[in-house]
Amino acid sequence: MAAPPRARSPQAVLFMCGQNSVRSPTAAALLRQMVPRGLYVQSAGVTKGELDPFAVAVMHEIGLDISQHKPWTVADLEDWEGFNFDLIITLAPEAHHRALEMTATLATEVEYWPTPDPVGVEGRRELQLDAYRAMRDGLKKKIRERFGPRSVANE
Repeated sequence: MAAPPRARSPQAVLFMCGQNSVRSPTAAALLRQMVPRGLYVQSAGVTKGELDPFAVAVMHEIGLDISQHKPWTVADLEDWEGFNFDLIITLAPEAHHRALEMTATLATEVEYWPTPDPVGVEGRRELQLDAYRAMRDGLKKKIRERFGPRSVANE
């Protein structure tokens, strides 16, 4: 059986989630580390949240620093630099619906990667961190599958 055709290689990728505070900045940092410098990678949310310290902590565990990330919305992004992405990867239902609305008349590919939001997991700190690690590791796996077999440093 032949392998499925590989998706085309984009030049500019946007990760979108609900608040640009956990999933999308995590995914953007992972992709930036895995791909050549020629790929433009950005993240945004439907609404603006606050950067989550647990997301910062689990990224620090693998040698990536997202502590300076400033969450912003898709509207902020459009105002700041325009909207020139050829691939949008949505990580939450509200982001997926918004991306489909925004790209209805554009030649932009939209992919939906349902990613559980670790925010709100109850219990002791280690259980909460485990939820964030699972989110991070799930995104890392999906990114590898989508963008090819590239190694990630500090694994």
